[in-house]
Amino acid sequence: MLAAELIDPMLPALKPTDLVGQALAWMEEHRVGQLILTDQGDYRGIVSEELLMDVADDDRPLQDVMCLFEQTFVSEDQHMLEVLGLVVQHQMQVIAVIGEGREFSGTISVNELLKKFAQDLGVQEVGAILILNMNERDYSMAEISRLIESNNVKIISSFFSSAAYGMPDRSRLTLKLNRRDITPVISTLERFGYRIEAAFANAPVESIDQERLDLLLRYLNT
Repeated sequence: MLAAELIDPMLPALKPTDLVGQALAWMEEHRVGQLILTDQGDYRGIVSEELLMDVADDDRPLQDVMCLFEQTFVSEDQHMLEVLGLVVQHQMQVIAVIGEGREFSGTISVNELLKKFAQDLGVQEVGAILILNMNERDYSMAEISRLIESNNVKIISSFFSSAAYGMPDRSRLTLKLNRRDITPVISTLERFGYRIEAAFANAPVESIDQERLDLLLRYLNT
């Protein structure tokens, strides 16, 4: 999903002539701590509630405090993952989407962005979560997918986390599967040498050795 598809049409954009008090009132109404500032259709920056609260005069126009505004933005054709990385890096609640000529296209709400991201990851889908611990050189999504699908189970989403420097055997692969009963999947993966670090499911897991099963029972819903 691209940034242009994530725009929230309900979030207003501020103008330089808007007053500090009005900007704060809109932030409260829409339950955000930031809003976008535009000037004749062009993007000018992000207005922060925290900074505006330091302005003593609510009747002061925003153009008098424009030097305080954050200038971060994304283009219409940037992918959702790029947008997410940027808002996390800058700890933003909203982010502006701009066109090729820097004209303002709309505002992305980070809350809505996270909901879309969760949907794409299949977080709300019924199914188990499996975490594999492996050496980075052994990572092959094609092979792991083949083994899992041999049990008539599909991978809804996956995330590979590289190990810290000097610890190549501590990489993790997190998998969201479309089935609750993952016992056959675990049996297959272990038979081919994969180490199961954790499993989260709504059905018991029976094929892991007893010591690890005892640890996992805290996380499994029966």
